[in-house]
Amino acid sequence: MNEALKQKLRKLPVAPGVYFHKNIDGEIIYVGKAAVLKNRVRQYFQKSQKDVKTEALVAEIYDTDWIVVDTEMDALFLESEMIKRYMPKWNILLRDDKTVSYVRISMNEEVPYISFTRNPVDDRATYIGPFYGKSAVEKAVRTLRRIFPYYTKPYTGKKTLDTDLGLTPGIEINKTTPKDYKRNLRKLIRYLEGDRKKLITDLEKTMKQASKDENYELAAEARDQLMGLKELKKKIIFSDKEFLDISSDQALKQLQELLHLKEPPRRIEGYDISHQSGQNTVGSMVVFINGASARSEYRKFKIRTSTNDDLKSMLEMLTRRLKHQDWDYPDLIILDGGKTQVNAILPLVKPLNIPVVGRDKSGDHSRSAKVKLVIPAEGSNWDYVELSSASHIARLVARIDEESHRFAITYHTLLKRKSMLK
Repeated sequence: MNEALKQKLRKLPVAPGVYFHKNIDGEIIYVGKAAVLKNRVRQYFQKSQKDVKTEALVAEIYDTDWIVVDTEMDALFLESEMIKRYMPKWNILLRDDKTVSYVRISMNEEVPYISFTRNPVDDRATYIGPFYGKSAVEKAVRTLRRIFPYYTKPYTGKKTLDTDLGLTPGIEINKTTPKDYKRNLRKLIRYLEGDRKKLITDLEKTMKQASKDENYELAAEARDQLMGLKELKKKIIFSDKEFLDISSDQALKQLQELLHLKEPPRRIEGYDISHQSGQNTVGSMVVFINGASARSEYRKFKIRTSTNDDLKSMLEMLTRRLKHQDWDYPDLIILDGGKTQVNAILPLVKPLNIPVVGRDKSGDHSRSAKVKLVIPAEGSNWDYVELSSASHIARLVARIDEESHRFAITYHTLLKRKSMLK
């Protein structure tokens, strides 16, 4: 261990969080979560016996950074997002595939149930993940069951011990309806996908409005859920300050500097278009809040002009999106496209003071595609920046682009199947 790292480790906090091990070149080689950062990170450098792979990882560690979060559950979700962003080589080398887990929610059924799987399939169910550490995510979701009761097996209508314990929504004893059960499951999905701060705000509004309307049953439900979510900070699981101190996210800090923004961009929106020879043209809007995906904020657009003109489709999508003042406006927009696409939407976003950049990939959506940014500059000038694929900004931009492309393709495929069935 070098002297600078030794001094840095003395500042490790006694708090939950996510840590990033880096090599001498500054590349993130491993991402991990911790209930107590001080204890977990120091373990790597203690003279205890380790397996060969872990010894090799430790030999490469030159520097370590970390992000503090509120609870262990936040650390679990943030770790998953950061592994997807950086794809660190040692997470891949050390990973046992059996520990990778997805939460599966059969929302396509009248009475959904929740299970866990290592292999998501195209069965119209909702999958959330992957999470790294099967037992950790299962324990977290079980803890949330006290707040948002759910079934763990296909619904039979029979009363069970879980019914008596309050772990099921109670459709079998007429405590609730399938419709209300699904409404509460959507809250659970929002929590798992990272929309926790807004969920709490919405629950507070629901409680106040329901009380005003004298709907005391709904008010009590919202109150109990609020109390349960706030109690999570006291749980030991193995964590959400929505989501983290963004000054700790290097990608956001570097974007602020590169684009000369007053603050790091808290809300970033990515856009993409998908179609097949002008048929079933769709647009996707993905949202990253504080550097992590916020799937409950994603939006999809069916392009009304049904054209294979990507530029017109992008213009239509952005025009429609910006009319939604009920959706928070972004601090930064990233387009799939170059100067032509960015120039076309500038008249839409300039009056709103929303900065926009394009990622020019010339159709290459692969993970290895170079990250070239097209940035409007002073007057009619343009800046063209090519980033190292290992840089923080490149990793974040590539992750946003990958999500917007995936989301657009998924919606396009759905519309294509529906049109074939007509």
